[in-house]
Amino acid sequence: MKQPLSLTTDPIPQLIWRIALPMSVGMFFNTMFNVVDTLCAGWLGTDSLAALSLSFPLYFVVFAIGSGISQGTTALLANALGAGHAAEARRVFAQSLVFATTAGVLLSSVGWLVAPGLFRLLGAEGSYLSAVLDYMHVILAGGVFFLLPMILNSALSAQGTTWVYRNFLIVGFVANIVLNPVLMWGWTGLPALGVAGIALATVLVQMGGGVFLWSHVSKADYCRNLRRDDFKPDLQVLRRIAGQAIPAALNMLTISLGVFVITWFVKHFGKEAVAATGIATRVEQIVLMPAIGLNSAVLSIVGQNHGAGLPLRVREAWVTNVKIGAGLMLIGGLLVWLLRVPAMRMFSQDPIVIGHGRNYLLSSSLTLAAYPILFVTVFAMQGIKQPAYGLWMGIYRQLVAPVVVFHTLAFTLGWGLWGVWWGICIVTWSAALFALGWGWRKF
Repeated sequence: MKQPLSLTTDPIPQLIWRIALPMSVGMFFNTMFNVVDTLCAGWLGTDSLAALSLSFPLYFVVFAIGSGISQGTTALLANALGAGHAAEARRVFAQSLVFATTAGVLLSSVGWLVAPGLFRLLGAEGSYLSAVLDYMHVILAGGVFFLLPMILNSALSAQGTTWVYRNFLIVGFVANIVLNPVLMWGWTGLPALGVAGIALATVLVQMGGGVFLWSHVSKADYCRNLRRDDFKPDLQVLRRIAGQAIPAALNMLTISLGVFVITWFVKHFGKEAVAATGIATRVEQIVLMPAIGLNSAVLSIVGQNHGAGLPLRVREAWVTNVKIGAGLMLIGGLLVWLLRVPAMRMFSQDPIVIGHGRNYLLSSSLTLAAYPILFVTVFAMQGIKQPAYGLWMGIYRQLVAPVVVFHTLAFTLGWGLWGVWWGICIVTWSAALFALGWGWRKF
């Protein structure tokens, strides 16, 4: 039996360790889950592999909405628990399930209507379009089952419990390895579903995760004995959830727009530059993994201590997470600088691709420490129920500043592709320094 955490009294460094580490491990397996899907789609053929890539924007919308609702719910629950308002926490939790279910149904319905036109607009036709729709229709049909596990995890994260979600992600990764070939190729007498089988495996894992997470959530004091009346739509509570969730979801959506902006500038320098960008950003994501759990830690710790009226612990939580995150990524940046060429060669043997990726990772090695400063501050602001900060920062970092800076450096000053690489570094650090100053004043 794991010793329960007290987010308002236990030492902050100890809390960060016990909350962040399980989440970081879990997110590693979540990343590998997607790698397995990509590998399996490659076995099916080019159309299936391209289908997964093309479906990413719509798939990311589902993820962004779920992430936004999850962050907003965690913030509200943590504040209520920190203030000792168990009844309010129970009401928020029940209404967040109503909110997520409604959002999931609407998202699936709208997605089914717009998917064919959207994918045709992106260039899919014939067997390529059929493969994309086969995959995405299954994902959209299970939209609710992607959102509900995130909300159930919010009920646990608000208490500082992240090991349950970690275990789900690990088991889900293993289950996906088994289910993908069974459903793709029709093993054990089942019909061969092709790329739709990959999607169905993902939905089944999410459904199983929902059951597993509920078995733990239902044991929490404020989630026991939920009544039917708790699920009757309460417009006041739903508005509070929406007020926290919508800015967080929109902030997540700016990330996909930011990828589009970078790709638009990079494409001017050839397909090798685009390929190098895709590989290098994956290397970045892997290196950033140890710091990802800090987002969950700062959100739950700040949320509870803000609700309890303990501003000094709120400040300590923010400062400590920033220091740990920046420190980890200084080490990560050094490793990226030393291993940037071998890392690129793991994914490509094209010397042009390797050269572009090496240059990107050179600038990235100096950028990495900025990300945890920025992310920790955004999640800390969510913890004090001010999510709009993250949205405005996302608009600046992903859209406004890149368009101006990339164009100026790459074309006006003639730096070429280096202008994009150093532009990313400049924009990210400017956002991080602003976040650092804002956080120092706010907390």
